Amino acid sequence: MRDGSDADVAAAYDARAAEYVEVAGALEQMDARDAAVIETWCDSTTGPLLDAGCGPGQWTEFLTRGGREARGIDLSTEFISTARRRHRGIRFDVGSFRDLPVADGSIGGILAWYSLIHTPPADLPEVLSEFARVLAPRGSILMGFFDGAPREPFAHAVAPAYFWSADALAVLLADAGFEVVSTATRGRDSGEISTRPHGSVVARC
Repeated sequence: MRDGSDADVAAAYDARAAEYVEVAGALEQMDARDAAVIETWCDSTTGPLLDAGCGPGQWTEFLTRGGREARGIDLSTEFISTARRRHRGIRFDVGSFRDLPVADGSIGGILAWYSLIHTPPADLPEVLSEFARVLAPRGSILMGFFDGAPREPFAHAVAPAYFWSADALAVLLADAGFEVVSTATRGRDSGEISTRPHGSVVARC
């Protein structure tokens, strides 16, 4: 865990897992537009799916609908305990994006929904390369992020985080062997969990 960043993020989320689960741990608490984006992406993929940064597992369960195979991974042991309890029959692992417990070329798609925001920008190429390793040919990734000045840190409620832009991520994705398929941005409506602008990007190996 280079520079302790994974350990720090894990400890921060473990300490506030119960609070997080209460306000953002169920699919009903998620924005319907986010669900539509994830569903459209899911339908465009084939093969097993990986929810990277699955938290308490609501999106992992969403990905399994229709009979799809999906599994989740997260740094937080508290999140994984909750996910296993709530979503029995789905595999959830404690682990790092830097060393995924997944065979080369075995995953059809990776959902990284706001799960890379805490990764130090200098470390993101390493993580994207690891994602590319486990994806099958033509496999894809859907990333959600806070849209803003690329690499600019901000005071996230749980742990330090970073803004990104679709253009900046596209450069890093290309370097890791991905081709960007689509991008989207939008502001936030009143009542949403976060007030920061949203961004997403879909890329394919």
